[in-house]
Amino acid sequence: MSDLGIALIAAGAAIAGSVATGWYTRSAGLRQAEAARQAGDRQADALLETVRMTLREQAAVRVLDIRRQTYVAFLGAAESRIRIERTGRGRGDDDALLETALGEVVLEGPAEVAGAAQDVVDRLRRHEAPDSIQRAKFAFVSAAQEALTTSPGVL
Repeated sequence: MSDLGIALIAAGAAIAGSVATGWYTRSAGLRQAEAARQAGDRQADALLETVRMTLREQAAVRVLDIRRQTYVAFLGAAESRIRIERTGRGRGDDDALLETALGEVVLEGPAEVAGAAQDVVDRLRRHEAPDSIQRAKFAFVSAAQEALTTSPGVL
């Protein structure tokens, strides 16, 4: 065999080796790229879920804060009416404030708290004894505390 034949065989073998090596390298690169894409997708999904959870928690905190403010406003209005029952003195808009506060409690709920608030108002309307009104007020506070600590779907 001549030197040219040997050179052509060597060149052919080098080209075949390069093609085979290139094909395997390309395949490995494609697999790596796919794995990196999948890892990136998982990381993006995890980040999105973290953001969703944070937003849900923030919304739950806002709901509880609004409820707490509503319950406090009702207690303030109820105390004003209780003071009127005791002293006979009050402002002209105490009844309207109590009705408004009751409506807000009914809207915010839950039903147990709204029922307890309605009981306080009913006892005030019937001019029941102070002890009876205080028991109803304490029942409202207990129901409100329960709602603020165990609200389903919130926190």
